[in-house]
Amino acid sequence: MQMQLKNISKSKFDVQGEWLFREIAAEIRPNDRIALLGGSGQGKSTLLRILSLLEPFDHGTVLMDGRSSTEWMPQSWRKKVTYVAQKPIMRSGSIAFNLQTVSMLHGGPFEEELARRYMEAVELGRADWNKQAADLSGGEQQRLALVRSLMLRPEILLLDEITSSLDPGSKQAVEKLLLEWVSEATNGAARSYVWITHDLEQARAVSNQVWFMAEGCLLERTETAAFFQSPATEQARVFIRGIQEGKR
Repeated sequence: MQMQLKNISKSKFDVQGEWLFREIAAEIRPNDRIALLGGSGQGKSTLLRILSLLEPFDHGTVLMDGRSSTEWMPQSWRKKVTYVAQKPIMRSGSIAFNLQTVSMLHGGPFEEELARRYMEAVELGRADWNKQAADLSGGEQQRLALVRSLMLRPEILLLDEITSSLDPGSKQAVEKLLLEWVSEATNGAARSYVWITHDLEQARAVSNQVWFMAEGCLLERTETAAFFQSPATEQARVFIRGIQEGKR
């Protein structure tokens, strides 16, 4: 499955007449592993929410396999293109109920074996499924939300800082799972993801492309190795240097 972004523009909701970003043009192709980078306030999360039809935009077109987003039922679109939030919303109820939500909403059977495999992969294999999801830690909720999204069997995942609350071991487990997931297929269709992260080492590890946002634009779209070895813009060089210096 291929997604095209044609000149997507979004205005700031709190400042009349100003743009959050303008004329974003890009595409997500099968097997793409995209790290979406940029400073805070650039609209990275908003862009992912737009691509999952969770937020409107002002100008432009989003197409999936040549069909405009306006031609799709939102539920059908979101089953193929799934957004995973940094701070997920847990439905009131148990872990089991949250895992079963997908099948209840979409009218399919609950794939318990698949759910258990994913839970084991993200180091939640020993979790009591009768425990209330609201009682989980922030990191546990992030991982449960990821598993819940994977149960949809999407073709494109939109990942919004989904390891921000995880310890190093759990973080590596999630990275390993998603690298395995993207190498597989959904009903014969190749998979891809766009992953927002502020961790440059993670970006190097999980991506084969980088999208870099700054100054209200998508300034760079390039292979990961090229971005880190020789950024094309001064803004990207400053961004990388700032994060590296902040870790010293």
